[in-house]
Amino acid sequence: MQKKAIAFAAAACSLALALGGCGGQGGNGDAADGEMIMNVYGCEPQHPLIPANTNETCGGNPIDMLFAKLVTFDDEGNAQNEVAKEIVANEDSSEYTITLNDGWTFTDGTPVTSESFTKAWSYSANAVNGMVNASFFSVIEGYEDLQDPNGDPNAQLSGLTVVDDTTFTVKLTGPNSTFPIRVGYTAYAPLPESFYDDPEAFGESPVGNGQYKFEEWNHNQNIKMVKNPDYKGVAPAQNDGLNFVVYTDPEAAYADLSAGNLDAMHTIPTSAQATFETDENVQPYNEAGSVFQSFTFPSDMEHFKLDDEGRLRRKAISMAIDRQSIVDKVLNGIGTPAVEWSAPVIPGYSDSIPGNEALSYNPEEAKKLWEQANEINPWGDDDQFVMAYNSDSGGKDVYDAMANSISNALGIQATTNPMPTFSEFRDSVSNRTMKNAFRTGWQPDYPSIENYLQPLYTTDAAYGQGSNDGDYSNPEFDALITQAAATPDTDEANKLYQQAEEILFQDMPAVPMYYSNASGAAALGVKGFVLNWKNVPVYQELTKELTK
Repeated sequence: MQKKAIAFAAAACSLALALGGCGGQGGNGDAADGEMIMNVYGCEPQHPLIPANTNETCGGNPIDMLFAKLVTFDDEGNAQNEVAKEIVANEDSSEYTITLNDGWTFTDGTPVTSESFTKAWSYSANAVNGMVNASFFSVIEGYEDLQDPNGDPNAQLSGLTVVDDTTFTVKLTGPNSTFPIRVGYTAYAPLPESFYDDPEAFGESPVGNGQYKFEEWNHNQNIKMVKNPDYKGVAPAQNDGLNFVVYTDPEAAYADLSAGNLDAMHTIPTSAQATFETDENVQPYNEAGSVFQSFTFPSDMEHFKLDDEGRLRRKAISMAIDRQSIVDKVLNGIGTPAVEWSAPVIPGYSDSIPGNEALSYNPEEAKKLWEQANEINPWGDDDQFVMAYNSDSGGKDVYDAMANSISNALGIQATTNPMPTFSEFRDSVSNRTMKNAFRTGWQPDYPSIENYLQPLYTTDAAYGQGSNDGDYSNPEFDALITQAAATPDTDEANKLYQQAEEILFQDMPAVPMYYSNASGAAALGVKGFVLNWKNVPVYQELTKELTK
């Protein structure tokens, strides 16, 4: 949902996340004799494979295997240096000196240098270049100077200074104690010089510095990559390559998995959710997860704007949904009803944020709020409440159940708008042609409550500059996020983030639904199958016996 868009059956977000379950056939990825190529579940990316222009998991998961960042995260989400040798803050964490490890190269043989980062970050922040993750660089000094859509596409962030090939400094707009883990997100990946020669061609055939080297992208079929022998990081591939097989239906993927034609998937189709843990044809995995599922209101949506009527109706819709029943009966228990805006496995999470009664099923209170809104502006007899989602994600049963719950509680006509593909759905959201509520979700980029709040609900991330797809804007919320980021004490910072969540409960820019379990399955004979803190497989650890 939402990365951030992620697909409903999994995941982001993207993000705002969106891992659309996508269609295809399993296969060996054209493996050569003696090669251990792992066939893994994938979906068709919304954009070309450019790190800063990808905020959904269909593209984000492959990109994370192709590009190593300054820091990486272990399976539990603990940060550790990778390309960075050290990241040193000044006294108030408003400026950082970053030193790189020697010997890193891109897969075209060119060196990874300080400028590989500073030039990439500046390009990504520049409004002229239209990168969807531009807002991630708003914390760096000079970002505002690059927001002229008619400016110089080659202008550099003034807060970045190259000292030498392995050292650069970053001056921020203010103190930010989370910056050393923010740089582990996909958008902060380095880029080789070849990128600037032809960004469009690069997106179709990217050159990275990660565990794997790009081989081939057959659109709507698969993305192939092979082990990078020159990777210098902490998590080298244990297999010889990955083949991300694109599926338009998770049911077909699960059938391939059961037959041994697919090696691993990190979403379970509705038909198998009650039985996959006892299915003798697969290896199941089902643990508490970090993925947040929601749906979002466009800020200009009729009857649901950020005014008195809209706030009443948004809260009423939320309280009209029986989350526990949906988790129990539709998801067969592989989820947890949401009680706030992050996830239980993330530092800073709390189940007692003031205002979270808005996420409790209370049809009587919901009806009362709806009638109060009608006194401001009546709901017409022909009005409908519509929720859109991408139907290739396996979300039909959940959205039908939500629509029924809302209709029954409020006495209105609530319905769904299934869109055929994830790509079509996300394009409608990104282009702001979506005029009704729409599915969103979030797969975290780094393990902090900040990552669930800043990219999704701050003004800097709205209007196409990030993953705030509903274009929500509240200066009081923005100020608390800024204050929290500048607070070096983690506990104190988390209290400020929780205060910001209270504002979200007042405005309800989105409706939190549930936290997806980290659930998936591997084929029999596959080894090393676990889902990490992002609810995706640790791809580089997957292995299997080679067939003769």
